[in-house]
Amino acid sequence: MRTTYGSATVRLYHLSDAQEGGAATTLFYGSLDEAMRIAAQQPEDVQDGLFLATDNDVIAYLDLIGD
Repeated sequence: MRTTYGSATVRLYHLSDAQEGGAATTLFYGSLDEAMRIAAQQPEDVQDGLFLATDNDVIAYLDLIGD
């Protein structure tokens, strides 16, 4: 993820059935710091489908935290 500062604006979303191209549901739109806090509070099975998008990149939440 190219934009890594805590106040960067991101979209946190969950991609259901990520392996099959499911629907994207936005959970939060705001600072990276807050998005990371919200993502960490989600159950593990939800975390598997979480993604963070900036204006120039998208990364899976679990890839970002190193799981």
